[in-house]
Amino acid sequence: MFQVKTKFPDNFLWGGATAANQFEGGSGVDGKGLSVSDVYTFDENIPKEHWSDQWLKMTHKQVEEAHNSSYKKFYPKRHGVDFYHHFKEDIALFAEMGFKSFRMSLAWTRIFPNGNELEPNEEGLAFYDQVFDELNKYGIEPVVSLSHYELPLYLVTKYGGWVNRELINFFVRFAATVFERYKGKVKYWISFNEINSCKHHPFVSLGLIEEGYLDLEQAKFQGAHHQFVASALATKALKEIDPEAKMGCMISYTLFVPYSCSPDDFQKSMERQRDALFFGDVQVRGYYPAYTARILAEKNVILKVEPEDEQILRDYPVDYVSFSYYMSSAVSANPEELEGAEGNLLVGGIKNPYLPSSEWGWQIDPKGLRSALNQLYDRYQKPLFVAENGIGAIDTLREGDIIDDDYRISYLREHIKQMKEAISDGVDVFGYTSWGCIDMISASTNQISKRYGYIYVDQDDMGRGTKRRIKKKSFYWYKDVIATNGEKLD
Repeated sequence: MFQVKTKFPDNFLWGGATAANQFEGGSGVDGKGLSVSDVYTFDENIPKEHWSDQWLKMTHKQVEEAHNSSYKKFYPKRHGVDFYHHFKEDIALFAEMGFKSFRMSLAWTRIFPNGNELEPNEEGLAFYDQVFDELNKYGIEPVVSLSHYELPLYLVTKYGGWVNRELINFFVRFAATVFERYKGKVKYWISFNEINSCKHHPFVSLGLIEEGYLDLEQAKFQGAHHQFVASALATKALKEIDPEAKMGCMISYTLFVPYSCSPDDFQKSMERQRDALFFGDVQVRGYYPAYTARILAEKNVILKVEPEDEQILRDYPVDYVSFSYYMSSAVSANPEELEGAEGNLLVGGIKNPYLPSSEWGWQIDPKGLRSALNQLYDRYQKPLFVAENGIGAIDTLREGDIIDDDYRISYLREHIKQMKEAISDGVDVFGYTSWGCIDMISASTNQISKRYGYIYVDQDDMGRGTKRRIKKKSFYWYKDVIATNGEKLD
């Protein structure tokens, strides 16, 4: 009756993860519109240009003209690493590694350039037909995010982003369109990537220009509510169009641990953990958790909820839970007295003296992945999918196309070992797609030099290079991991 599982499931979905806005390129090609990610610049002296009050006074046309007038400024995510023209080559490399799955996202702006059109852009739909057909040729299962920081820019400048309830209808139209088009080609869908990230970067997550709100917390929670409803309605559409397909949620999961055994530190860590769990609770359980009332009251947030919303959320929860895991973070009730974790820019936290850090200051905690898997499975009792896990590092290309990225192998090996331990704990994990299987533009810094992939792309932070694809040492290591179903890790 009771048997400990000591191996990964036979049908485990090994693979890698990407996002269209960081990877695809092809901006403006075949009718593609501008997204929120397309407005971030990079140069060698100023890492990132932020939006400011000037954008609030501009029409969508003026914004578009400002960003399309010339390429005096470099917009990395408009170019990505040009998967748009290299997809056959890249997918062949994934197949050579033995990928069972490939997590990717659709560029909403490639299918509905402004986001509110009544009819889709056929050229955009046809591109993804080619991608899915190529994946199918190699027996690679696509896991597809509908929205991964790719909100059409027009929906920001015209409608104000997700704080506007009209976006629910636009999103559901987009979702239903791709469900119909790719029925039978895509089995696993994800509604919103890292939906809880709206708390930390509301522009790319919700389309909120922060300077435009006197009460940003109100706007964040209202936008999140609209996304919850949109996710549920998209799930409803999926079940009607393709009953065999599955819909998942996706949360950014940092494991928060108390810095000390102080009851105050423990309480604070529990509160921080709820920052992620809140978003999973609504999408998985189908209702707002009891602690919502206090959270909203303390932030003076009053949600505008339509009468039908509660029933929609209850009727259409997600089928599985996917999440990203990169680090854990220590939490203190008195953080000003302690050293901060410099790399944990989004979630903050205190530096854990027991953990090493990456070149970007992210603290490395493989055992935290086991804890995260157990926490999520204990809470939800639904299948789990590790949608992102990886380490950004500066890789050195040596003569003879040699890249010895043993640090990446070490990071991934230790995390996969802990994932296997979680399976022995009884956790139902059905897939692992490490981030990002090929070098692409960093979401946070807009650099390619912060590399994650098994495949090196000959391109620098300003987009210069041949874009030649080169296999790293980790390419061959991961190939063995997949071939042995996680048995050969050393």
